[in-house]
Order: sequence, then C-alpha cells, then structure tokens
Amino acid sequence: MATTPPTQEPVFQIQRIYLKELSLEQPNSPAILLETEQPTLDIQLNIATLAVVEGVYEISVTATVQTLTKDKTVFLVEATQAGIFEIRNVAPDQLDPIMGIACPQIIYPYLRSNIADIINRAGFPPVHLSEINFQVMYEQQLQQKAAAANNTGNN
Repeated sequence: MATTPPTQEPVFQIQRIYLKELSLEQPNSPAILLETEQPTLDIQLNIATLAVVEGVYEISVTATVQTLTKDKTVFLVEATQAGIFEIRNVAPDQLDPIMGIACPQIIYPYLRSNIADIINRAGFPPVHLSEINFQVMYEQQLQQKAAAANNTGNN
C-alpha cells in the first residue's frame, strides 16, 4: 500500500510587532513656532524585508514626516515599525506579495498611531497618515523594477 507524503500546510504567524526606531527633531524651535504661515507636509514611506532564519522574516515600514515653513523645518519625525513573521510552506511566487502587501498592512496601523502620538506629544496637532493600499504600492514597485530592468537591458 503506497502512502502519499503529508502535505505541508502553509504557515503565516505574527511573532511580534514592535517599534524599532523613532526620532523627532525640532531644529528651528522655538522661533519657528511663532510663524503664522501654514506649513507644508512631506511624507515618505519605505518597506524593508530581512530574512532572520529559515521561514522567519522581519518586515519593517519606515515613515518620514517633515513639515516646512518658509523652507525651514518645523518638525521631522522618522519612525520604523517592524514585525517578525513566520512564513513557511508557501509557494515561492507568493512569498514576495505576502511580505510586500500582507505584512506591511498589518504593521502600518501601529506606525500611524505611533507617529500621531509622538507629534502630539511634541506639542503639535497630530498628523494622521492616510490609509495605504499596499497592493497598489507593491504593483507599482514591480512595474518600476521591470522598467529599470528593460532600460538596463537596452543600454
């Protein structure tokens, strides 16, 4: 009687979510606080992945939030929220989307909350980062990589 090997069930577990880095700068305080002009806001977002051990990955989302008035920084916040995820028995073509879409989607609300909190504690109205569609962001990154690969191949 032939036996079939047991199928490995996919595993996706959150091991830990944590604030990895947080910095706040107010380089032009207190003088900048007396400005009456409405500041401009610039937000940058970045996702990084790191293989910790076989089947365990650290995914981090970093946001840089800078407000400027008359080309002078009112405040600058950089925060990295990270998570450790166990991801096993997943098809290789599914691993990148999980790490680039599902994991950041889980981490991002913690990052939003921490940024709003630190800005509020610094004496400013909280900045609430908008929701992010990580599916669209991931697809745009794939298109950019493909375009860059095509441009490199054409040279």
